[in-house]
Amino acid sequence: MDEKTTSIVAYITWIGLIIAICAGDREGAKFHINQALVIFLFALLCGIPIIGGIWAIFILVCWIMGLIAAINQEEKEVPLIGRIRILK
Repeated sequence: MDEKTTSIVAYITWIGLIIAICAGDREGAKFHINQALVIFLFALLCGIPIIGGIWAIFILVCWIMGLIAAINQEEKEVPLIGRIRILK
């Protein structure tokens, strides 16, 4: 897969993220793979009572922003959680 395809696939579910890491252009799409991983990990916090619903809306907005940036081939960080780097 090329860089753009790998970036887009990374945002499509956990399975897409695993495919992007294993079979895609990992070096070219490293930014978007990292952003998708951070978004998916922070999505686990949506199960917290009371604030979980608000957090779920925020995560959805971050996911949409990341996907649009991947489609446009831009390296644009998502708000609040975008500066976190898991993959070096």
